[in-house]
Amino acid sequence: MITIKIGGSVVDDLHPSVVADIKKVLEQEEVILVHGGGKEVTRVTEQLGKEPKFVVSPGGVKSRYTDLETAEIFTMVMAGRINKTIVKMLQKSGINAVGLSGIDGKIIQADRKKKLIIMNEKGRKQVIDGGYTGKITQVNASLIKSILDQGYVPVISPVAISEESEFLNVDGDRAAANIAGQVNTDKVLFLTNVDGLLIDEKLVDTLTLAKAKEILPQIGFGMEKKVLAATEALEMGVTEAIIANGQRENPISSAIAHNHCTVIKNE
Repeated sequence: MITIKIGGSVVDDLHPSVVADIKKVLEQEEVILVHGGGKEVTRVTEQLGKEPKFVVSPGGVKSRYTDLETAEIFTMVMAGRINKTIVKMLQKSGINAVGLSGIDGKIIQADRKKKLIIMNEKGRKQVIDGGYTGKITQVNASLIKSILDQGYVPVISPVAISEESEFLNVDGDRAAANIAGQVNTDKVLFLTNVDGLLIDEKLVDTLTLAKAKEILPQIGFGMEKKVLAATEALEMGVTEAIIANGQRENPISSAIAHNHCTVIKNE
């Protein structure tokens, strides 16, 4: 079984072979899809006359700041347009996909962050209100397994629900990692718009969990979230985490074969 996170950049510019490749992989194992879509959220936010806001943590991780209005836009775009567009493409190719958000059946539960520590414009730490961003606490693995057992492919958007039944923005990569870990999939694959982790412009083919955690502070914006999510998945029992280019031909089967990608293993 494999959990595949389709990054927003891949959703925006999906290679024609991706859906066919998913169909091919389904002949061998069960597939769970989790998707992103941050660029589309930003575009719609701007269309609605709201300025998107991003913050950077002391560890260098950049993320969207989500107030109540942004949480509603995030849910509308992620659980609506993007999720259903992916499901439509899969259905067109004969893959019986079911589109869900993390809210449905409490697939992704999270605690609302009360405060965030960020780096301000002066390079100093600052505490701000947490908004509607969540820290994942639980995944409804039994529901996902039930959907898989009935022959469907779940397509999950990273909108979580809080104990107070609020919409919460959770990071898509970490949502995929938590789903992979709690459903006990063998592999988690993060499809993005580059071949994997690049250090000094060279692709890193393989990493141990320990080495990935060691170099995490030196990794640049965007990729650091994927490596962090990979380490979290491995710590939850996933055998291997792969970061690969979703804009290549047959990106999933190629990544499973460890071609042109970064493989992180719990060794």
